Amino acid sequence: MANTMENPVYAHDTLEFVTVAAEFCALLEKNDGHTEEELVGTLLKLLPLLYMKVQLLPEVDTDGAFVPSDQVTEDDYNFVRDGAYSLLHEHDEYEMLVWDENMQTEESHWCSVSEGLADIYQALRNFVAVYQQRLEPCMLDALWQLRDNFELYWGQTLLDTLRQLHRIRYSLNIEH
Repeated sequence: MANTMENPVYAHDTLEFVTVAAEFCALLEKNDGHTEEELVGTLLKLLPLLYMKVQLLPEVDTDGAFVPSDQVTEDDYNFVRDGAYSLLHEHDEYEMLVWDENMQTEESHWCSVSEGLADIYQALRNFVAVYQQRLEPCMLDALWQLRDNFELYWGQTLLDTLRQLHRIRYSLNIEH
């Protein structure tokens, strides 16, 4: 008989997400030795997987008493962003049209793939760092915070970044 009260911190889908998130973080932390083509190709596989895996995470209810502090420093963020930029520099910036509901108009603004990747990295690295500490109350709150921040922030960043990576690989004819 299956355990109906499975701890969401150790649920199968949670642990699979932790594995994929750690792989994403490791990719961006080891930015030497990659080519632009390798980085783009790997990210085009990892980002959709992350998006799918976060959808499978169990919903958690918490009072937020143990919401962990950020582990990623400004130097860490800049290291990841600069590493991605060094490979993507020619294709890093892109123009994005954004619909403004209030004004019922489209606005154009410039975005950066490397900044998008660093933003996603920050959310995932903070989450993975809590799991490495193995403190269940903190892990539960980190899981809640990750899902919440996905809905509010980094989920859309992931999709926007993925769209531009697709364009880099296929529209701009980067070798693959």
